[in-house]
Amino acid sequence: MAGQGSGRARGAAGCLAAALLVLTGCTAPPPADPATGQIQSLLDRHARALLDRDEAGYLAALDPALAPAARTEFDRLAKIPLGGWQYQVTDVDRADGGRATAKARLGYRIRGYDSGPATSERVLSLAERDGRWYVTGDRPAEGAPQQLWQQGEVRTVTGRRSLVLGVGQSPERLREIADAADRAVPAVGAAWHGDWAGRIVVLVPASVEAMGGLLGAPAASYRGIAAVTTGETGGGPTAPADRVIVNPDAYGVLGGFGRQLVLTHETTHVATRAQTTPSTPVWLSEGFADWVAYRGTGRTPAQAAPELRRAVLADGAPAALPDDRDFTFGGDADAMARAYEGGWLACAMVADRWGEAKLTAFYRAVGAHPQREGALEKALKDVLDTSPEEFTASWRGYVAERLA
Repeated sequence: MAGQGSGRARGAAGCLAAALLVLTGCTAPPPADPATGQIQSLLDRHARALLDRDEAGYLAALDPALAPAARTEFDRLAKIPLGGWQYQVTDVDRADGGRATAKARLGYRIRGYDSGPATSERVLSLAERDGRWYVTGDRPAEGAPQQLWQQGEVRTVTGRRSLVLGVGQSPERLREIADAADRAVPAVGAAWHGDWAGRIVVLVPASVEAMGGLLGAPAASYRGIAAVTTGETGGGPTAPADRVIVNPDAYGVLGGFGRQLVLTHETTHVATRAQTTPSTPVWLSEGFADWVAYRGTGRTPAQAAPELRRAVLADGAPAALPDDRDFTFGGDADAMARAYEGGWLACAMVADRWGEAKLTAFYRAVGAHPQREGALEKALKDVLDTSPEEFTASWRGYVAERLA
């Protein structure tokens, strides 16, 4: 039978293999550290217990010193309709004294909303006692975000097309955001006929500082930003899940129109995520999201692009379309506003002169290109039958005409 043989034959084959490794200058790979598999199994049981709402099983993986904080997190997670929770161990570093540090990717899914997981890199400290591993510490990897439930008690509001999770927010505020998100989803669906879930998850932290924690970035970068969307561009239907994160400070000072505009803009990013790739210039992705948000509102270019209008009246139309660097958070706020407005007017021009179907086809064509270089040129030629030079000249004329 295949795979069977004498011990002598197997031993001879092993000696031959070892001799060949020496002759060719290769060395046999070191045996895999069994701790990696043991730690992975431990985290698998820990995850399963969370999904089963088995508190004793959940705590069994942890050092007793972590139990109070772990019970709090276990209770907070009960408010979130989890459809999946998984750790993937990516590296284990052993230390003396039966200790180890593991890097792991945490992925969780919200039932009914996520086709792929929302992911976060974690660093786990572990200790081995009596042949078993226990988690003694769990923290975000450097630059990785916190999770909302680690910031406080979570309130959950379910809309018709949205799920809003908040910390430090009133039920009334979360319901208002859910209602706006429910209006945003069909508005986006009317403009973007793509394959997307048609529902969004919105996170509302207690402050802009807490927002920075959810993004793994300094809060100062987002102080004047009402909301952002997290996600992986061009990843397809199983890519990490999107989250719309609201800055309660900046969002709170907006009027009803501004709040709706923000959530429709961010929902557009969720809808177009799979077709937005590194080939897509930021002016196109942000301009398209603004075009969808303003679509059907009756707002004039002068109302929607006040910063760019001031610049045009003073110095004429910009010489070139906005550069990616013009959209950097934490920089010149007026310059960033002009960049957004310029991108919006570029998309509005395409919709006006070539039609809305051509605009969405153009967006898809740019994102489908295998690299940034040549993506815009090819899509302009194939979809709009124009060149970058002609398009830029037309845009400059359109901006001057609409904002004069």
